[in-house]
Amino acid sequence: MSSLPQRLAGLSQDWSHDPSAMPTARKFTLFGIMAFGQFMALFDIQIVAGSLRDIQAGLSAGPDEISWVQTAYLMAELVMIPLSGYLARAMSTRWLFAFSSGMFTLSSLLCGFAWNIESMIAFRTIQGFTGGAMVPLAFAVGFTIFSGPQRALIPAILGTTAVLGPALGPTAGGLISDALSWHWLFFVNVLPGIAITIAAIILIRVDRAAPALFLTIDWLHFFSMALFLGGLQFVLEEGPRHDWFGDTTIQIAAWLSFVGFVVFLERALFSPNPVVSLKPLLAPNFAFACLFSLVIGFGLFASIYLVPIYLGRVRGFSSLQIGLTVYVVGIAQLVSTFIAASLSQRVDMRWMITVGLLLFAWSNWITSHLTSEWGFWEMFWPQAVRGLSLMLCIVPSVNMALAGVAPKDLGAASGLFNLMRNLGGAIGIATVNTWLQDNTRIAALRFSETLGQARQEAGTALDGLAARFSATTPDPVIAQEMARSEFAQVVGRQALTMAFDNVFLTICWMFLAALVLVPFCRQSGAAPADTSAAH
Repeated sequence: MSSLPQRLAGLSQDWSHDPSAMPTARKFTLFGIMAFGQFMALFDIQIVAGSLRDIQAGLSAGPDEISWVQTAYLMAELVMIPLSGYLARAMSTRWLFAFSSGMFTLSSLLCGFAWNIESMIAFRTIQGFTGGAMVPLAFAVGFTIFSGPQRALIPAILGTTAVLGPALGPTAGGLISDALSWHWLFFVNVLPGIAITIAAIILIRVDRAAPALFLTIDWLHFFSMALFLGGLQFVLEEGPRHDWFGDTTIQIAAWLSFVGFVVFLERALFSPNPVVSLKPLLAPNFAFACLFSLVIGFGLFASIYLVPIYLGRVRGFSSLQIGLTVYVVGIAQLVSTFIAASLSQRVDMRWMITVGLLLFAWSNWITSHLTSEWGFWEMFWPQAVRGLSLMLCIVPSVNMALAGVAPKDLGAASGLFNLMRNLGGAIGIATVNTWLQDNTRIAALRFSETLGQARQEAGTALDGLAARFSATTPDPVIAQEMARSEFAQVVGRQALTMAFDNVFLTICWMFLAALVLVPFCRQSGAAPADTSAAH
């Protein structure tokens, strides 16, 4: 039995010369720590979604200000994800992950102690920026240290955390704020964050730092990227609420984002030391995998957004009822994780992603027939199919993107790939929100036209409702107003339901259209043997 000094020496052993040679137990321990860090960062995107009203009341914030609690996090995270590859080379994966986890934990604590909306936005920005680094690092390290059948588990596990984090966030956040207070939405990160930070410092030794990179950083490239991605996220988040380009602020943000994109692209192509390398996109398989990631991110985040909105606004479900209804997706994903990991070693990736896209399209087609009375059991099979299909899409797309990438390029490739998924999610939420508003308005107008053509039947229905309400109020005028209000609510609920049907059907067609990309992909080969530099 080994002594304590020997165990400590084993923990501190440097594996940067050949990360894939470390013991299997240590690999899985290290990877588990990083996967949990990734889960925390993704979980916190949506943890405030169900508790914004509580936070708004606690900070005395206005309705337009409170949305920035989410927007600030997303903008900052979107900037950090592609930057993480460069920082990992400069700082080493060990110290970047430890720094990110530590600052994420500290900023979570500060969010819980925020005294006004301005301080909350500032701390959420830090939280999103530092947490964003943990997402691509977990992918890069997983593909660096594992090979063969073990590597097949990496996209399945990380795909599950990438889906479950945002999916569970709103429900868990609502339960936490109801049971304790909104402050605990952030305090719950503190103890796990400290544990992850300490474990990262002790265990992660897969590459070496190159501090000289900080002296040659292309600051123009960095700031143009921040302007491009931050401005784009702002437009996507705020656009549906402010009539898109009908609002002057949205127009300015869109123009600045476009200018930032042009400068970012020029620096990426011609800078001697670009902050974000676009070199991985030269590989056709990686480029197509990024397009799949964009589409999958669109469908993933859009479905996470739409189902709870339907259950809350149409069915009037509480946070607990919504959580008990949507957990089916998570269970199906966990089951399909092992199926997808096993199939990835035996089946051509193109067949897997074809089946995944078809199943996801089918689940949305089924959901496009929902009515205003759908509940748990009506939602069960569409959600189960959606959960199964997501892993059949995510696992092959991750393999196509990263399996054939040289270890020294994994950081940049992982950052770009994860950026596309999050960007797809941002575009998805903004787009379906706009579709939902437009389709609801159109459906309501059609109902008005129909009711106008059937005035006698509508009048009879109103009189019947007024007669029912007259049993509770002696005033016939009040009874008539109550009947009209009830009638308007029924019409509004049906119009919103029709809008959901149209949106789900549109997503179905979009995933069927994505099948056009599949024949252009090639089966991924093995990663290059050189493991001299993980990043």
